Amino acid sequence: MAAINRDPLTAPHALRNDAVLALLVAGFSAVLALLVDDGRRPDALGWALLLTSHVPLVWRRRRPLLVLLAVIVCVFPYHFLDYPHTAATQAAYVALYTVAVTGRPLRTVLVGIGVIALAVSVMLTISAHEALGLLKASGWVVAVLFCGVDVRFYRQYVTSIVERAERAERTREEEARRRVAEERLRIARDLHDLLAHSITLIGVQTSVAAHVLSADPERLDRETVAKALDDIAETCRSARGELRTTLEVLREHNTPDARGPLPGLDGLPDLAEAARLAGARVEQSVRIRQAPPAVGAAAYRIVQEALTNAVRHAGPEPAVHVELAERQGVLHLSVRDDGTGPAPGGTPGFGLVGMRERARSVGGTLDAGPRTGGGFEVTAVLPLATTGERDG
Repeated sequence: MAAINRDPLTAPHALRNDAVLALLVAGFSAVLALLVDDGRRPDALGWALLLTSHVPLVWRRRRPLLVLLAVIVCVFPYHFLDYPHTAATQAAYVALYTVAVTGRPLRTVLVGIGVIALAVSVMLTISAHEALGLLKASGWVVAVLFCGVDVRFYRQYVTSIVERAERAERTREEEARRRVAEERLRIARDLHDLLAHSITLIGVQTSVAAHVLSADPERLDRETVAKALDDIAETCRSARGELRTTLEVLREHNTPDARGPLPGLDGLPDLAEAARLAGARVEQSVRIRQAPPAVGAAAYRIVQEALTNAVRHAGPEPAVHVELAERQGVLHLSVRDDGTGPAPGGTPGFGLVGMRERARSVGGTLDAGPRTGGGFEVTAVLPLATTGERDG
């Protein structure tokens, strides 16, 4: 939303518009001086005072009080010399309106009282009759001031509405950018977990097949090679299925909740079996029957990434123990292996970062690091009572 200029001082063509206004008011006052007979006909001095009193109106927005004072300085001698009084009131009204519309109500009231008192005092020097007539006509002064104050409040009301609309627009844009960033992060995590796990298993299974083929070509173990190739094909089919599901969700992602079925705790045996096919000796202990969908998906992805890291970094045929248990409404997750974890000084990946983000996404925590007795361990604590979730 484009910013709207609401400052009268910097409004487009403000000085030019006020100059045109001063010229129009001066013309109207001159007509009144010629047509209205409530004083002696203006001479050269009278015309000079009358027209000069309109010149300060050009700068009425920048210095409203000084402009009012300048108008008074020109108008009071005009009235004192008994020129047509009605003609000289127009510039004063414009100056008073400007003071009211640009200042606080208290200042406006004080200025109005001061102007009326000063005008009556000057008229008393001419005649008591003129002073009484001016006092009766002071209602016009009050009306002009009231109109200025009312316009000031209306402008403030409109300004507050526009500002609220601009803030709401900025909030909507920030919320949209935040959702896009969160969705991109979620997609990156899903693709990383899926592809890293599948590619690691395929790499290990391919190494097994290559080793069998090159170890003793004269006594080729065709059954072992065929099993390794079948395992590779099965891993590829599984990865292709998960990737297709992810891409379908992205293609049909028209609503925030259109995320398709989430993996859960029932998929943990398949993860363990895939790790066994890659050579890991996996022991699994799951002492929880069900969990909210978001918590189950987070636990699944954490175990998947932890098994992938174990197969990749823990050496040949690592021993891995996976344990999930519910204690006091909290899911405790642990994946331990007897390897060394990622090599020191290596290029850091996104696996540990992704696991921590998944734990935080459901209000949990995750720790990962070398074990005291050797090996590497990933532990997570995930609350089962997550906001907005229902047990599946």
